[in-house]
Order: sequence, then structure tokens, then C-alpha cells
Amino acid sequence: MARPCLLISARKELFESFFSPRETRRLDRAFAWERIERGTISTEFRRQLSTADALITTWDSPRLDDGLPRLAPSLRIIAHCGGEVKSRFARSLFQRLTITNAAGPMARATAEMGAALLLYCTRNVDFYRAALRKKSNRIYDQVHLHGAPESMIGRTVTMIGFGRIGRALVDLMRGFDVNWLVHDPYANRALARKYPVRFISLKKLLPKAHLLVLAAALTDQSRGILAQKNLATLPDGATVINIARGGLIDLNALRKEVRSGRLRCALDVTDPVEPLAVDDPLRTIPGAIITPHIAGSGRHVRQEIARVALDDLEQFFMGNQVANRVTAAMLDRMT
Repeated sequence: MARPCLLISARKELFESFFSPRETRRLDRAFAWERIERGTISTEFRRQLSTADALITTWDSPRLDDGLPRLAPSLRIIAHCGGEVKSRFARSLFQRLTITNAAGPMARATAEMGAALLLYCTRNVDFYRAALRKKSNRIYDQVHLHGAPESMIGRTVTMIGFGRIGRALVDLMRGFDVNWLVHDPYANRALARKYPVRFISLKKLLPKAHLLVLAAALTDQSRGILAQKNLATLPDGATVINIARGGLIDLNALRKEVRSGRLRCALDVTDPVEPLAVDDPLRTIPGAIITPHIAGSGRHVRQEIARVALDDLEQFFMGNQVANRVTAAMLDRMT
């Protein structure tokens, strides 16, 4: 049988970061494939779409609207190399085509970043690093006399969102005997029997949130969930850790709280304000840790994403059910 025609939308360097030589050989065996370099709906992209049976997209790919079926009459499946698909494809396409994502590999890596930031912030590493940059050894005397008060073991940690990332984070932190307080109106309460968490309302959670992890999807309901009013409810000295989406936080309000010294933050995401301006105070002020959206971007994660996408494509063209289909009904609870 003829191999399905597959179009891959990715620049050369991005493609190579996802598809190792081993996965490229899988492409060669299963598909007649080609790659489109440009991230816009160019004349060349239209030409290649016109014969495609399948499409692989990445975060460099253009948004595809309701007109896609006219441009690609043979197209049956889109496999997205990533988790976020809601803003990339018109809602009608989820009903007309099979669209898959590959959020699984990113969840554990993002949870790992959350664990790293939690430990770093809880042990107050930035404070001690700053103390040792001074031409003084006073910090040694302070620790010797009074001890270092910080510890992750047995702490209470609050979290907003309990999807893949939140559950993976709780699993990674099990050895620290953390007491988790979680707000997620959509999570099945039966999860509390499997995970050491207690579900509470946002109103009750915020005043207890000395350590607050954001792991929620960005939806109409969650956008700006940490705006000025809710940030003001956090206790003095609280730390906000965001490994989810930047739009969950009012960045201007958070910036003021951190500059005043009342709150601290550790942000892997500031989207849609990415990249963060080179003169943004959050890059340098004490109490702020900023990383450039690295949680789920590791090379090993990308290669696992490619394997997930290829698994779904191969299953689809063998007539089997795919594992990671995203339906229109799922979109309202997704980023």
C-alpha cells in the first residue's frame, strides 16, 4: 500500500530537536513525508497541504482556521508536537479531523521544574547565595548560632490546578511528607484517596499559601486568578511559583508585590509577555527567580513528544484508535 503523505511544519533546527535519527527512520518507513520551513500559510505551504493526508505541527506552525479543509481536502489527522492546541486550531477542526497532542511527556518534566523551584525557594538558596557574595562571613556565624530554619520536609504547600502536572509534582515530592492543599474545581475529589492532597476553596487556600504553586490550565475562568486582589490575600513572605501559564498572574501586580519585598516569586512562564523585556525588574530584583520557559523544553522531552506523535499517526493509519485525541468537548478545560 502507498505510504500516507505527511507534511511536517517546523524549521530545520526545531525539527532536529524533536526527531532523532531513529525517529526520522520511522518517518521514512511509515510515510512519504516532507517538511515545510516557513511558519506562515505561504503559497508553498498551500501547495504541500493540498496533497497531505496527515500534518505534524510544532510551536513554530501557523494557526489553522476553518478554511483548512479547503486547502487540504485529503487531510485526516493533525498530530501536534506539544500540549497546547486550543489556540492553534479553529474549534470546528476538532470535529472534522482527528487532532492529537503530546502533553504527557511535558507533564513530568514540568513537575520536575516545579519540584526544583519549590526546594530552591523553600531552602532560601538565593538568600544564602547573596549573603556569600558580600565580603563578609557573618552568615556563617548566624547559621552557626541560630541554625537554618528552612526545610521542605513536612511543609504545607498550596497548589492551584491538579491536572497532569499537579499530580506528577505531588508524586515527585512524596518523600518530603508534604501537606498539600489544592484548589481545582474540576478535579475528581476521589483523587484525594490516591494522592496526599486536601481540596479546599480558593478563598480558604490563599491566606494559607506561604508556598503557592500554579499548575492550572489557562481558561476563561482561571485567567488572572492571581490578580491584585488575590495577591493581596497571600500572607506576607509568601512565594508564588508558576510552572503553568503566565496569564494566570497579573504580572504588573506581582511585580509591585515583589519589589516591595512582601512577596517572592519563581516564574518559569510569563507568557504572553515572552520574552520578558531585558530591562524588566523581575530579572534582577531580590526575591524574584525567572527562567526562560524551560520546564518542558528539554531535548529528551521533545524526542519523547515526537515518539508519542508518531505512535498516534501510525495507529491512525492502521485503523486503530489513537491514544491522545483532543475533542472539541475537552477544549474549555484546556490551556
